[in-house]
Amino acid sequence: MGRARGQLWRTAAIAVTAGVVLTGCGGDDDEAVSDTSSVAGQHGSGEADAAGELTRGGTLVVGLEAESNAFEPGSAGPSGPSGRTVALTIFDPLVGRDDAGNFQPYLAESLEPNDDLTRWTLRLRPGVVFHDGTPLDAASLKWNFDTLHFAEGRANRGELVRFGLVGMEVVDDLTVEYVLDESNAAFPDLLWSDIGWPVSRVAYEADPEGFGSRPVGTGPFRFESWTHDDRLVVVRNDGYWMDGADGKALPYLDRIEFRPIPDEESRVNSLAAGDVDVVHTLRASSVRRLLDMVEDGGYEGNVSVGNTGSVTVLNTLRPPLDDVRIRLALSYANDQDAAAQVRGGLVPPSMGFFSPDSPWYSADVLPAYIGSGARDVDEARRLVQEYVEDPNRSDGRAPGDPVTVPYQCQPDPALMEAAQLIQQLYGEVGIELELEQLDQATMIQNVVGTADSDPPFSGDYTAACFRAGGEGDPLTVLQSFYGPVASTTGNYTNFTHPDIDAALEQLRTSADPETRYAAVEEITRITGEQAPLVWNVTSPATVAHAAAVGGIFEWTLPGGITGDGTSYAVARFHQAYVGE
Repeated sequence: MGRARGQLWRTAAIAVTAGVVLTGCGGDDDEAVSDTSSVAGQHGSGEADAAGELTRGGTLVVGLEAESNAFEPGSAGPSGPSGRTVALTIFDPLVGRDDAGNFQPYLAESLEPNDDLTRWTLRLRPGVVFHDGTPLDAASLKWNFDTLHFAEGRANRGELVRFGLVGMEVVDDLTVEYVLDESNAAFPDLLWSDIGWPVSRVAYEADPEGFGSRPVGTGPFRFESWTHDDRLVVVRNDGYWMDGADGKALPYLDRIEFRPIPDEESRVNSLAAGDVDVVHTLRASSVRRLLDMVEDGGYEGNVSVGNTGSVTVLNTLRPPLDDVRIRLALSYANDQDAAAQVRGGLVPPSMGFFSPDSPWYSADVLPAYIGSGARDVDEARRLVQEYVEDPNRSDGRAPGDPVTVPYQCQPDPALMEAAQLIQQLYGEVGIELELEQLDQATMIQNVVGTADSDPPFSGDYTAACFRAGGEGDPLTVLQSFYGPVASTTGNYTNFTHPDIDAALEQLRTSADPETRYAAVEEITRITGEQAPLVWNVTSPATVAHAAAVGGIFEWTLPGGITGDGTSYAVARFHQAYVGE
């Protein structure tokens, strides 16, 4: 097996099976694997005291790459780095991640499995209350699970079922037990997502329809106001349960104002002009400008390259992409080196769900992805011509008619430059790419689809510029991408395969490292051979801020354990401050 950094290969779930329990005290595990996000470059000091002396009070203005539809966990609401950044000011997770990628308790005081990983016992921290003053206890956690996540029609139900969840039982006032129908080594990963973001039952039941626009959690900030496409404001939660470095309750800030600025150039300009204090991006063109600003002084920034990359997602239920010949032709026709140059040459090409720095990367199965080799125009043309001459071609056109593929992308200049390159590359092999420019929110909705789609969540698109990948346990990443179409909002390509299903089952039920690694290799191989997406380049996850700001790049989990920083361009603000 061609592993990357195999000597460090561990997962939090494997550690649990070896007798290590997630508890609320203790330090870092020296044997733990480093995070699947690798730091490509650290610019500026990034130290917690970079802003000078830690102070309390003040307001931060944050420029986001996208607006969110709603902030109701379990409703397909907050997503991507923007949605998660805002949500984690209002909600706390049951489980967090440290800087080594291991799962650690957050709202949970401990999380412990039984011997066969079919029952996971979670004990909550005592004394935590929601913003409306109601307590976070076992009963409220069960209501969250049953009502917002496990109920029929909820966005997370499919994920929970695929993880083997059959229910939750209350043990005592602060303890619950998650019940699975079979072993699951990746269970803690679930509680890091919105499945593990408790909300107030009282607030939700008072206004179920409006809760997503006025959310109530246990987080360091309380929701104050939201004008869509303009700004969302949160204010200090005076009853927050976690203390800061000065021994007083967090957070340090009084107020945060989030402003969606989808246009990349405008967002960077807003930071340069002082209109916002913090921005994030996954676009190489913006990263380069931000790094120049850091170099010139007055700003701090970091860049990490993890498992997320830019891709062309292909809707395998839509002609002509329901035919593997056209999907393979697109991969053969692609030129990743040229795509990397269009994006400024800042980051390398992406070849799969896991980067070479990930413990789940395998060089042995890389060749299965035909796009990993040199561009093969002749083979791409041959496959297209074979499809064109097929009297039973899936698009219903007559033999000899050209192949056309509608392609949705955002009107960002850098993205459109990349889209035009792809249009040229595909045109050279006989595929006409019809470019359609859509705002980000609309395009995401089209790709994800809705429960009213046929089949549900199958999307309203043929091909689109998108991102794929993710951090955490590979079961979470791959199960979310390849689960059943009607119940998996993350299966953007609508591609399924029985051998992928079998490999996912191995990931779910086995704690053996070799078995799990082989399962990831199998899924990687099938993905390469069936080409449900075309990989382009990795995404440089970047957060930058004015030098007066501190506490964003380095923050701690309960117990003083260093958190996972700004992975996937998600910023945390519970320990952020404006220094003197």
